[in-house]
Amino acid sequence: MRILYLLFPFVLLLAQGAAGSPLGINNEKECHRQKGFCSLLNCNFPYIISGKCSRFYFCCKKLWG
Repeated sequence: MRILYLLFPFVLLLAQGAAGSPLGINNEKECHRQKGFCSLLNCNFPYIISGKCSRFYFCCKKLWG
């Protein structure tokens, strides 16, 4: 019975991590709001993938700035 007191905070910590990251870009509006654009499958050189807009579209942002 004592172990339940120790497991409960651990389960809550795991549930919080599974809820998702607030920093990740996961839709088109969020990508545009953070000065990015959506591209099919990849980004060209001065841009890097910083998240996903949809299943096959990725959010591209400038590498420097």
